[in-house]
Amino acid sequence: MADHVRVDKWLWVVRLFKTRSLATEACLKGQVLMGGLPVKPSRAVRPGDVVKVRKPPIYRSYKVIALAEKRMGAPETARFMEEVTPPEELALIDVQKSMVWITRDRGTGRPTKKERRDLDDFFNQQP
Repeated sequence: MADHVRVDKWLWVVRLFKTRSLATEACLKGQVLMGGLPVKPSRAVRPGDVVKVRKPPIYRSYKVIALAEKRMGAPETARFMEEVTPPEELALIDVQKSMVWITRDRGTGRPTKKERRDLDDFFNQQP
């Protein structure tokens, strides 16, 4: 077994990205960090390294436990990485999910005068 693997390949192997080309693209866009700095796709990853991946709205942190050359099933990934994202960062995801978004069905047009007043009343209510 190798003592290092390319970061784009490791991200794909542990199923953080659906394809290796998506992992490579994320590296090139600066969405993958090691040591606080963006990395190139060819950067070597070794056990003990911490890799941060931008998954909006936060950077998720993963500690490399072991290396693998071939993609594996989802249940097996726990042996190769450990998520070390701080809990306060993960709380931001819950906040974003709890935000209420009002949408209108496509093709229904602009709201009528009554619907507009009802929306204004709804948003101006005190919790």
